[in-house]
Amino acid sequence: MKVSFQKPNPDNRSDNVEKLQDMVQNTMDNINKAEETMVNASPDEKEMIQQKNKRREAAVESFKEEIQDEASNRENGYQ
Repeated sequence: MKVSFQKPNPDNRSDNVEKLQDMVQNTMDNINKAEETMVNASPDEKEMIQQKNKRREAAVESFKEEIQDEASNRENGYQ
């Protein structure tokens, strides 16, 4: 039996800032769409949407911190 090992992909962080910015924008779009659906939602559904949006907002804050880290790394020569 032949055992093969896959070579890991090289660490390419050159576009991480842009990917994270896209993730922020997509998450914000999801928050807005969810708020629009609350108009016709039941009280239980509204509560679930509000809780999910809180988690999304926390994720956006984490993305923004990571964007700052990645941008700083890029400025300091890591590509």
